Amino acid sequence: MPTLPIHDLIIVGGGPGGLTAGIYAQRAALDTLLIEKGLPGGQLNNTDTVENWPGTESIKGADLAMAMTAHAKGCGLEILASEVVEIEPGLNAHTIRLDNGEELHGLAVILACGGHPRQLGVPGEKENYGKGVSYCAVCDGFFFRNKRVIVVGGGDTALEEALFLAKIAASIHLVHRRDAFRGGMILQKRVLAEPKIQVIWDSVVTDITSDDAGVTGVGLKNVKTGETKNLGAEGVFIFIGFEPNNRLVPAGVKMNTEGFVVTNKKCETSLPGIYAIGDLREKYIKQIVTAAAEGCIAAQAVAHFAEEQKAKA
Repeated sequence: MPTLPIHDLIIVGGGPGGLTAGIYAQRAALDTLLIEKGLPGGQLNNTDTVENWPGTESIKGADLAMAMTAHAKGCGLEILASEVVEIEPGLNAHTIRLDNGEELHGLAVILACGGHPRQLGVPGEKENYGKGVSYCAVCDGFFFRNKRVIVVGGGDTALEEALFLAKIAASIHLVHRRDAFRGGMILQKRVLAEPKIQVIWDSVVTDITSDDAGVTGVGLKNVKTGETKNLGAEGVFIFIGFEPNNRLVPAGVKMNTEGFVVTNKKCETSLPGIYAIGDLREKYIKQIVTAAAEGCIAAQAVAHFAEEQKAKA
């Protein structure tokens, strides 16, 4: 068993879920430490505008991140700027190893490591993120009302998001690298029947063009003929997969075939005292509000778990 001190809770990751977990843990009087290698707020810091956070009609992502961080610190949450390199589960406490060689110990650990959309890796993609390039139609579709958009992908998510955007945008070009969709047949039928959606088969995006106002279009290449062309648009939505940041997930924690952590309704994993929230967790929808809700749930669950562990000592 590790020597003292042992934190009640160590949170790995400082996105909306991790910060909310920290707020609720502090309110439950838990000895809590949050570790974040980058800026607290996570992907919020790279989001131009958020318009679906309840009670706030519109706010810059970085401003919301700062507000959440200030709230957490105001509750007394300690935030350590460091990188976790390994998490070792234990019977009485879990060990967190940092990149500087330091070891920390916690009765419970909340994994809030997040995830990231799979990227195309083409010129103009990274530079125009938040300026016309998006990986979430629910988050950003509103900004493209009556505009031309391009959707990239052919799975369920791409088809669902294209249909969602058809309610908002003037037109959608759906670019898929194959000659058949991978998504469900019902979705395929709906997409092909939607007059606003035009499918471009057997094609890949080679680059994303822009000017000072934002995205202006994409370059396309037909993978069968080699033909290239340019296609104008104000927005590019990319749905070619989402990858969880699961490198730190300890052996023994159950994950699904896509690498997302499987939990119960309390966000508990298959290992006692280890919880998973946010984009790392297997769930129906990934949003700021759902990550925050899971942070609350996990912190409340940890409060009960820590009390039980202390009663056994």
